[in-house]
Amino acid sequence: MKAIIFDLDGTIGNTLPLCIAAFKAAIEPHAGRTLTDQEIIDTFGPSEEGTVLALIPDAYDQGIEDYLVHYRALHHVCAKPFDGIVEILDWAKRSGIRLAMVTGKGQRSTDITLRVFGLDAYFEVIETGSPQGPRKVQGIEHVLKRLGIAPDEAIYVGDAPSDIDASREAGVPIVSAAWAETAESELLSAKAPDRLFTSVAEFRAYVERACVASSSS
Repeated sequence: MKAIIFDLDGTIGNTLPLCIAAFKAAIEPHAGRTLTDQEIIDTFGPSEEGTVLALIPDAYDQGIEDYLVHYRALHHVCAKPFDGIVEILDWAKRSGIRLAMVTGKGQRSTDITLRVFGLDAYFEVIETGSPQGPRKVQGIEHVLKRLGIAPDEAIYVGDAPSDIDASREAGVPIVSAAWAETAESELLSAKAPDRLFTSVAEFRAYVERACVASSSS
């Protein structure tokens, strides 16, 4: 294992409830109605720009700016990463494992979260989402190219069933992160990821074992 590629929402931190709250605060005044959580979640895949475009296309520019204002203001509800994540990142750095991120979030909200979490300097390559639709396959492929490593020399860590599909298409082993309260463990298990962990501690133990095994082989 030469690299770990991380998702952000639901993997590094419990940010999905924050995203939904910010979308509601930004979009409902323009839409003139109350949105359900599921209506918002159903638009996910593209970045947040895609969600705003899908729900309030006539107020797109203002909707994006409002979303980012609320996202920043509400970030106190998710002020730090999951317990144990920073320790994994520190351990990986010390062990010479390269770190990257491929997220469906837009660049601006990704920057906000990494600053709040204090993780700005950890990731060597960061690939963010697109308003036009999912691009995690391309993001993973770009990371591998930038790092100069083969697909089987990395793992992707993500919390969504779609992360499993994207990793397989890119040829990268997939570790399903099921430690967030929003994780759907049964859906993840049904897609048979290479590994599935329900706690950060379990994931850290796996990574350390894998690193020892690869260095001794």
